[in-house]
Amino acid sequence: MSRLLNVEGQTLGEVLKEAVLPEDVDFLGLGVHPSFYSALLVTAVLLLTALILRIFVIPGFKTVPGKFQAVIEWIVSFFSGLAKNNSPHHNGYLGTFIFSAGLFIFFGTMIELIGFPAVLVDINGCLAIAVFSFGSILIGGAVINGRKGALSALKDFSLPISMTFRLFGSMLSGLLVTELVYQFIALSFVVPVFVGVIFTVLHAIMQTYILTLLTSMFFGESTEPHLKKPKKEKSRKAVAKTV
Repeated sequence: MSRLLNVEGQTLGEVLKEAVLPEDVDFLGLGVHPSFYSALLVTAVLLLTALILRIFVIPGFKTVPGKFQAVIEWIVSFFSGLAKNNSPHHNGYLGTFIFSAGLFIFFGTMIELIGFPAVLVDINGCLAIAVFSFGSILIGGAVINGRKGALSALKDFSLPISMTFRLFGSMLSGLLVTELVYQFIALSFVVPVFVGVIFTVLHAIMQTYILTLLTSMFFGESTEPHLKKPKKEKSRKAVAKTV
């Protein structure tokens, strides 16, 4: 199997190794994963788009929404609802965070369709998202519930690791499958394009939903109010002894 050759004469092993471990690119004198530039591009585009929408589009929203306004409101409502359902007591910051993280993951994956490497094919990108998610859970629990909230979050100390490898494993498997389909000529031209687009879209949707869902669930647990247990009423016999 490893001796199969693609159009460029590379073996299967060489193609997969190049896809998983690409050569570093230069960034201010430092060697970084090629997906680092994808992360910068996605971040810049999202921030610029948010600024344009806030200044020029949102002030013109109407009571009866048009198609574009309806789509924007649906996206915001989806993440807001996810936060409220899983953390009903405290969800203001949570909704904002999972909205931002979800858009970054989604478009950081979809950028692969225009020829850039997906952001999360680098394990460092997955680790950064996981650390920010766990940090939000930990800080939220500590601020709202004090020591109990922090301990509630710390008991899931393996969460950043599991989130990291869940993201990385999913993105890596999709990358390997699409590389196999793209590189070898046993398939027609239409099939590789179809498979590549479907895999990319599905990964973008699934990873966005999974990470935002897990973050909101754990955040809800760490910020859940701890009600004091009511003191047991003294029995009549104990009361009689005190009289």
